[in-house]
Amino acid sequence: MTSSHAPAEPESPPFVQRPLKDRVALVAGATRGAGRAIARDLARAGAYVYCTGRSTFAHPSDYGRGETIEATAQLIQADGGRAQALVCDHLRPEMIHEVVRRIDEEHGRLDVLVNDIGGEAYVSWGEKFWDTDFEAGMKLMNAGLLTHLNTAHAALPLLTRASGGLHIEITDGTSEFNAAHYREAVYLDLTKTAVSRLAFGLGHELIDSGCTALAITPGWLRSEMMLELFDTSEQTWLSDSLDADREVPPADFAISESPHLLGRTLVAVASDPNRHRFNTRTLSTWELADIYAIDDIDGSRPDSWGFMAAKEADSGADARDYR
Repeated sequence: MTSSHAPAEPESPPFVQRPLKDRVALVAGATRGAGRAIARDLARAGAYVYCTGRSTFAHPSDYGRGETIEATAQLIQADGGRAQALVCDHLRPEMIHEVVRRIDEEHGRLDVLVNDIGGEAYVSWGEKFWDTDFEAGMKLMNAGLLTHLNTAHAALPLLTRASGGLHIEITDGTSEFNAAHYREAVYLDLTKTAVSRLAFGLGHELIDSGCTALAITPGWLRSEMMLELFDTSEQTWLSDSLDADREVPPADFAISESPHLLGRTLVAVASDPNRHRFNTRTLSTWELADIYAIDDIDGSRPDSWGFMAAKEADSGADARDYR
């Protein structure tokens, strides 16, 4: 069971003790949420991290959020890590190729590629597909899938230059869950299942180069956007979820996980010399946390997908029993 109070984030160990100290990583979509946490945790493990995204101090994205790609790099540097923020719209292949050219020029290698751009901010709920604004729906698919294709196509020639490279797709939903559940919006459903399938396909194509591709799904992510949507904080989310006098967050938000559980499990995979056993698969943060004995920043190990299955069988299932 978790505490309702989040402890301070862990300090980074000395570089000589960091398992990724000689690795170079690219995190596409490192501006906020999962991408920011992944970038910070890779850097804490010693990797040199290139952080890409559209949102800058001068030009915020159309999400209407205050987070920027420069701020992510600043957080990493404040942690004692090494990072560069590179402005990149991953819908523009020429910008991605310039990022890859720069990584090649400065390091001559790419060890870890993380495709994290989501597009969930564009989802429209409660409409039949034929009643939706098609252009708006395709904006979600372009942000959540086309960016991944563009980035993989541009960066994999550098990643595959040496064996051992790791390509990770960040998706939403385990293969089992998505196979049996509709995500209540055609554009979102297609996007998230296609991202997992991309990891499956790339895993097959990377075998000859000695590289690995997989997808990782978090559970209910306690991102900045979720915390603001539910008018709660990283210090009070649990007590607020369990407060019967509040309309939000819903009680099920008690199963939520911080973005750093995703970051920590991803680092564990990247540090594992036997990571090719996961090639082509989609794994949850809970599965990986169990394999590597990793906890979230509050000391718990939430199993969101197990809880959701239990909730379908018994509407009275308690999220706290799955942490």
